[in-house]
Amino acid sequence: MSAVLPVLLLVLAGVLVGGVWSLYRQGAPRGAVVTTALLAVLATVGGVLWLLPGGGQ
Repeated sequence: MSAVLPVLLLVLAGVLVGGVWSLYRQGAPRGAVVTTALLAVLATVGGVLWLLPGGGQ
């Protein structure tokens, strides 16, 4: 299970990045774009940190 969670976080980050791009292209309010982008960054950082040695203990 420990190996699956970082992959899921990185997949979620990819979906969120796509959502950010879609929101931006549709002219969504800046707050929605920034919030989604922050969630994408958090998911990416979480996935990468989990993959580092000792991160998924």
